[in-house]
Amino acid sequence: MAKRKTAVSTYAAKDIQVLEGLEAVRRRPGMYVGGTDIKALQHLVYEVVDNSIDEALAGTCKNIDIIIHADSSVTVEDDGRGIPVGIHPEQKKPALEVVMTMLHAGAKFGGDGYKVSGGLHGVGVSAVNALSEWCEVEVMREGKVHFQRYERGAPVAPVKVIGKSPKTQTGTKTTFMFDRTIFKGELDYRFESLVQRFREMAFVTRATNICFKDERDGREMTFYFEGGITSFVKYLNRNRDVLHQVVYVEKEVNGTGIEVALQYTAAFAESVYSFANTINTVDGGTHLTGLRAAITRTINDYARKNGFLKDGDPNFSGDDTREGLTAIVSIKHRDPQFESQTKVKLMNAEVQTQVQQALGDDFNGFLEEDPRAAKAIVQKCLTSARARDAARKARDLVIRKSALESLTLPGKLADCSERDPNKCEIYIVEGDSAGGSAKQGRDRHFQAILPLRGKILNTERARLDKILSNNEVRALISALGTSIGDNFSLEGLRYGRVIIMTDADVDGSHIRTLLLTFFFRYMPELIEEGHLFVAQPPLYRLSHKKKVEYAYTEADREQILKKWKVGDDKVGLQRYKGLGEMNPEQLWDTTMDPSTRTLLLVTIEDLAAADRTFDMLMGAKVPPRKRFIQTHAREVRNLDV
Repeated sequence: MAKRKTAVSTYAAKDIQVLEGLEAVRRRPGMYVGGTDIKALQHLVYEVVDNSIDEALAGTCKNIDIIIHADSSVTVEDDGRGIPVGIHPEQKKPALEVVMTMLHAGAKFGGDGYKVSGGLHGVGVSAVNALSEWCEVEVMREGKVHFQRYERGAPVAPVKVIGKSPKTQTGTKTTFMFDRTIFKGELDYRFESLVQRFREMAFVTRATNICFKDERDGREMTFYFEGGITSFVKYLNRNRDVLHQVVYVEKEVNGTGIEVALQYTAAFAESVYSFANTINTVDGGTHLTGLRAAITRTINDYARKNGFLKDGDPNFSGDDTREGLTAIVSIKHRDPQFESQTKVKLMNAEVQTQVQQALGDDFNGFLEEDPRAAKAIVQKCLTSARARDAARKARDLVIRKSALESLTLPGKLADCSERDPNKCEIYIVEGDSAGGSAKQGRDRHFQAILPLRGKILNTERARLDKILSNNEVRALISALGTSIGDNFSLEGLRYGRVIIMTDADVDGSHIRTLLLTFFFRYMPELIEEGHLFVAQPPLYRLSHKKKVEYAYTEADREQILKKWKVGDDKVGLQRYKGLGEMNPEQLWDTTMDPSTRTLLLVTIEDLAAADRTFDMLMGAKVPPRKRFIQTHAREVRNLDV
């Protein structure tokens, strides 16, 4: 038996690499901007705009202009103090060059430049510079316009003066083009996502004018809010029935500036968002924990003191006191500690107590001074508590625990034989007809089919106890294995991909929206962790002579006709209105075969925007939905009548 040679790698002093300058950012962009996908690309813009916002927080900037140019380069300009251009005493280089080309260089490490800021590590704008094909910075200071250009993070020439400016006029203008050798593919900025972020920035940076232009298509939005986060709460609740006026608290506790705005509505969902130094901390943190604790404790104290909770009654839980709550907590901290460079979670332990202290007294004062509002809030908590108890009993009926217990999977589920969740997928299919075709056409090894009968309950207008009484919802929860509510756990998920597959018509779109509403409100982790998909069935089957192709959009159909060089009259055209119209082989070839199908990954880029959209489309108020339909009616391309 021949001996197998094993390659032995060396590990000596010569193997130790030192990455100079900004090379570390280019080698490991995920450490600095979160990756190389669309979110990371847009994070570049946020990093530059955050510097301008920091100037606004310092009281030295009133206007911020952001422009996406036709070639997808981006300009961010503000009327702040301008990046210093004098020679740095230690680096012996202009401060502008130090800031733009060196990691961990900036005025936000405890000096006198900024009291509070979103920038913390001194890697923001230098990381943007490193990940840009080119970057140009103009600084107006002391009556002069200073300029420097960089290519992939390295200065092309020294800082130079290129003009004069009024001595009273200062500011910074940064223009950059992202490096397509790093951000590969068809990536480009999404106007809608950027708009949502800039709107949030304007809300939490009161009285700052933010103007955003997109020269690729001419769209433009300007934001300015005197009311700050109070305006933000009113904006989120504009389609909801509110129970009282917005409660606003602004205090400074041990040097930490704290703002809270909250309002209860007749809705069932919670809409709570947190910011630290204007950064949207999407994963929350200690300031959010403090907000929730203060609200729960204050309502419990008031309810017990005023006889709403009797002796022997349990206290309201956090879930009870958050039903229908819309709230914003925004803190300004001199030395905030975030979980990572992308700043998604605040970690300062002392902030929890500070927020509780700031909100507790004022919220209690509001309840005492407005007994009508207090009664409405407590009554909502009481109703929520009763519903939660009913939901717990109903939830126990749909939890799939182990094979040894009596609870089983729904009978309508056609399960797969594979038991590794990472290799499995489940199709949630509309109706028995489509379910029959899908069951016959699937790969039984790894594809499960769950047909739903009719339209599930609109979960935007129902509490969890009512939702769990719906047979279709119960079958769905049981099949997924995650449970729901307090007991939800991704560890129990039986399928790595959950795929919504509905007909390409109005009813199919409605069912898809109902399912998306359910997942967004009650299983958001499925979306956040990348488990939820939407299948794309074809609209048409085109045949000509011996050629057959499927078109998924009207544009696809036109492209196929152009490729075949024939007109509509010479082509066999079949319009699929339902999945049941396809035989099992066609359904497999077009929609279920992993090698040929198209799946759309469901993502949430902006929670506040998604929250407001679902509320507008599926909530109780009709006028906002009517306005939306009238506004977008001309954009409809496929409407079955």
